[in-house]
Amino acid sequence: MHAKVVVVGSLNMDLVARAQRLPRAGETLPGEAFFTVPGGKGANQAVAVARLGGSVAMIGNVGDDAYGQQLRKALEVEGIDCQAVSVCEGVSSGVALITVDAASQNCIVIIPGGNGLLTPQAVQRFDALLQAAEVIICQLEVPYDTVAWTLARGRELGKQVILNPAPATGPLPPAWFAHIDYLAPNESEAEALTGIAVSDQASARRAGERLLQLGAGKVIITLGAQGALLVTEQGHRHFPAPSVQPLDTTAAGDTFIGGFAAALVRGLEEGEAIALGQRAAALSVTRAGAQPSIPYLAELQP
Repeated sequence: MHAKVVVVGSLNMDLVARAQRLPRAGETLPGEAFFTVPGGKGANQAVAVARLGGSVAMIGNVGDDAYGQQLRKALEVEGIDCQAVSVCEGVSSGVALITVDAASQNCIVIIPGGNGLLTPQAVQRFDALLQAAEVIICQLEVPYDTVAWTLARGRELGKQVILNPAPATGPLPPAWFAHIDYLAPNESEAEALTGIAVSDQASARRAGERLLQLGAGKVIITLGAQGALLVTEQGHRHFPAPSVQPLDTTAAGDTFIGGFAAALVRGLEEGEAIALGQRAAALSVTRAGAQPSIPYLAELQP
């Protein structure tokens, strides 16, 4: 059976330390807890697709270390096709060093490792996966030329192409927009892409309309507790967020993207797919960690 969703992106091991406060330069602090959690935006989104009812393949790189083996195993146990998760010799796997304080503020250092070696040629080796897919998902934790190639190939093949522009630090290359069916930033990413500060539905609509002008097919701006806004050439539609008490927002956006894509390939209508992604993301923020927080389809309320 061919995977209906292909995720091209990053795999990271998150190394998380908790302390009362973040250390100052040159300071050593006692910590309270340490744990490792499989993450990376690409891998998180693949896990979300798998848990929320879609068949999915992952295209990405890990290093030839223990973390690489663990990251691949974490995907395989979810039933994700990992034939295109390649091992880069002599390189570490992607790692995120995360320190979290008592107020849940954090500081993060990301080492790309194998993710930085995911070239267009590496993706092209697995073109059969792209040809067999219905939906292709990209993010921005792998080299931009690889994202650019994958978006263009997805358009050439006539697939539904989703770009989650995270982490976004500025505008996207103009040529990308014509290849994107769904551009799905959060508030800060939408601001980075457009220069429009996004804080509510009205500003999100302005940012979404600007992204349409640049050539994106449709735009979904996620607004956390304020829900999500779908902006299309026909108008806009707001989707209120389920009310929850958040514990940890890590991977909430990835859960939304995966849930949305899984719903599309299961035949749900666009609005239903957005609503399902929102329900999944809302449940994920009530749990700690990246991949451990992502719910299964059976857990969602209709």
